[in-house]
Amino acid sequence: MANKNKIQKSNEEWQSQLTPEQYHITREHGTERPFSGEYNSNKQTGIYKCVCCGNPLFDSKTKYDSGSGWPSFYEAISEDAIEEIEDRSLMMTRIETVCSKCEAHLGHVFPDGPAPTGLRYCMNSLSLAFEKSEKK
Repeated sequence: MANKNKIQKSNEEWQSQLTPEQYHITREHGTERPFSGEYNSNKQTGIYKCVCCGNPLFDSKTKYDSGSGWPSFYEAISEDAIEEIEDRSLMMTRIETVCSKCEAHLGHVFPDGPAPTGLRYCMNSLSLAFEKSEKK
């Protein structure tokens, strides 16, 4: 379900808010190198949010080690947290995931994840901000 209150900023506004690497990933649909991301091995409890707008995206309870080299989750935090878009770049068809509030590129979702959803949300660490929970 699309978010009706989209955050819209100019490229210059996004560039002033984000690091060059974050801007490349989130606004230019880039991809970080596998096993290079800050959150790939993160095992702390908390919430992963959009680095651009703070929209909650994933709960650490749904994170798992997919072996892909990118932080992977089997479920978004809510039905309307992300949007899925068909991506036909790189001579293949994939499903791109973007933040529902600001349309930041997050990564892709694949149908090869674990139960209970069978999905693998393969995210770029640079598109995420982690908010640690005090609960263990």
